[in-house]
Amino acid sequence: MNASLSPLAILGIVAVYFAVLVLVSFLTSRNDSNNADFFLAGRKSPWLLVAIGMVGSSLSGVTFISIPGAVGAGGVNQAFSYMQVVMGYLLGYAFIALVLLPLYYRMGLTSIYEYLRSRIGPHAYKIGAFYFLLSRTIGSSFRLFLVAVVLQQFVAAPIGIPFAVTVASAILLIWLYTFRGGIKTIIVTDTLQTVCMLLAAGITVYYIAGALETDFSGMVRLIRQSDYSQWFFFEGGWSDPNNFFKQFLSGALITIVMTGLDQDMMQKNLSMPNFRDAQKNMLLFSIVLVFANLLFLCLGALLYIYAANVGLSLPASSDLLYPTIALINLPPVVGVLFVLGIVAAAYSSADSALTALTTSFCVDFLGMRETDVVPDTQAGTQVLEENTKRKRLLVHSGFSVLLFAVIMAFELINNTAVINSLFKAAGYTYGPLLGLFAFGLLTNFRVREEVRVGKVRIPALILVCLLSPIVSMVVDYYSAELLGGFQFGFLILAFNGLLTFVGLVTLSELGEPHGDDFTGTDYA
Repeated sequence: MNASLSPLAILGIVAVYFAVLVLVSFLTSRNDSNNADFFLAGRKSPWLLVAIGMVGSSLSGVTFISIPGAVGAGGVNQAFSYMQVVMGYLLGYAFIALVLLPLYYRMGLTSIYEYLRSRIGPHAYKIGAFYFLLSRTIGSSFRLFLVAVVLQQFVAAPIGIPFAVTVASAILLIWLYTFRGGIKTIIVTDTLQTVCMLLAAGITVYYIAGALETDFSGMVRLIRQSDYSQWFFFEGGWSDPNNFFKQFLSGALITIVMTGLDQDMMQKNLSMPNFRDAQKNMLLFSIVLVFANLLFLCLGALLYIYAANVGLSLPASSDLLYPTIALINLPPVVGVLFVLGIVAAAYSSADSALTALTTSFCVDFLGMRETDVVPDTQAGTQVLEENTKRKRLLVHSGFSVLLFAVIMAFELINNTAVINSLFKAAGYTYGPLLGLFAFGLLTNFRVREEVRVGKVRIPALILVCLLSPIVSMVVDYYSAELLGGFQFGFLILAFNGLLTFVGLVTLSELGEPHGDDFTGTDYA
C-alpha cells in the first residue's frame, strides 16, 4: 500500500467524509424532523438534485467494485455484456415514467404498496410490503457487505479491528446522519456521494492512461483491441448467461421491480411536488446512469490491461481487482479518491435503504401518515407527534440492528460473487411484487378470499405469493437438467412474477376488483 495511505490515513479520510455528511444532516433537519420531512421531504425536492442522487443509489458498491472486476473474470457480465442489461434499464425506466409515476402521484401515496391495498385488498398490501422489507434488507446487506469486506482487508484488519466492529461502525455512522432528516437528508447526501463515486472512477481512468502512456483516443483503441470489448452476445443461444435477449429483458424487469416497485427508489421520486418533475428526474437519471455504467466498464477493461502490462498477479476474487490497483499500484491521490468512492458506495445505497425500510414499516405496518395530528388542542397534537417520532426512531434503530445481523450472516456463508448473489436473491423476493402489480394493472379480477387445503382455509393470495418463490427456486436449480442446458440467470425474476400472476388469475373470480377503502391526496 502507498506509504501515504496507511490504515490510519484512510480512517482519517473516512472521518472527514463522515463529518461532512453529519453537517449536511444538521443543515437539512435543523428546522423540522416530522413525518412529512422524514418520509417524503415535504414533497418539495428539486428534481435535478434527486436525479443526480439516484445515480449513486443505483450504482452502489456492486457497480463500483464488482462490475469492473467482472469485465475480465469470465462468466456472467464478462467484457461489456453488462451494457445489454443497461439497455434494458432504459425500457424499464420508460415504463416507470409513463405508467407507474402518474399512478402513484394520482393516488397521493406515501408508500407505493398502498396501491395494492386499494386495488386488491389488505392481504396484497401486507404481503407486498413484507416482500419489499425482505428484498431490500437482503439487497442492501449484500451491497454493504461487499464494501465492508474491502475496508476490512485494507483498513481495519492491518490495525487489528474485527470485522464485526467494522460493520457496526459503518451502520452506526449511517444511523447518525439519517435518523432525524430521513429522505430530506438522503437527497442531498446521495448527490454528494454520486459525485464522489464518479470522480473516483474518472480519476482512476486518467491515471491508468498516464501509466500506460496514452491519451483518450489511445485508451479507446486499447479497449477495442483487447479481449474485453464485446458488447453483444448472440452466438451462445439461450444457454449463454450473457445472451443479449436474456440480459436485455432481465435489465428491463430488474428496473421495473427494483426501482418502480421498490419503496427505496420511488420514495425519492414521490418527494417531488408533481409527477411531471418526477418524470423529468427519471429521464435525466436514466441517461446519466447509462454513461456512468459505461465509465465503470471502461475502468474494468483498463484495470485488466494495466495489470497485464505491469505483470501484476490478479487477486483471487475479481471484486478485489480495483481496490488492489487503486490502493497499492497507483499514486496516492487515486487511493484517496477510491476510499471516498467506496465509502460513498456503501452509504449511498444503505442510507436510503434504511430510510425506506423505516418508512415502509411505519406506514404499512404501524399505520403512520405524513401528518399525524390531533384536531382538538395544540398540546394534543404535540404529544402525538412526539409519540410517532419515538416509534419511528425505534423502527429506524431496529432495522439498523437487522442489517448488522444479516451482514454478519453473509460473512459466515459467503462463497459466491456478490453481484450474482444480489440479483438472484432479488429474483426470488421481488418476483411476487412483480406478479401482484401486474395482476392489479392488467386485470379486472378479484382474488378469492380463501382456498381450502385439506381442512385448513388459507388466504388465496398469501398462498400464491409464498409458493411462487419456492417453486422458482426449485425450477432454477434444476433448469439445466430439465430444459436441455437452459439456465434462467436474471430471468428467474420474470418466471417468478409470471408464476405469481398466473396463480392469482387462477384463484380469481369475475366481478369488480375490490380492496380496502383508501383515499390519498392527488399530487399530480
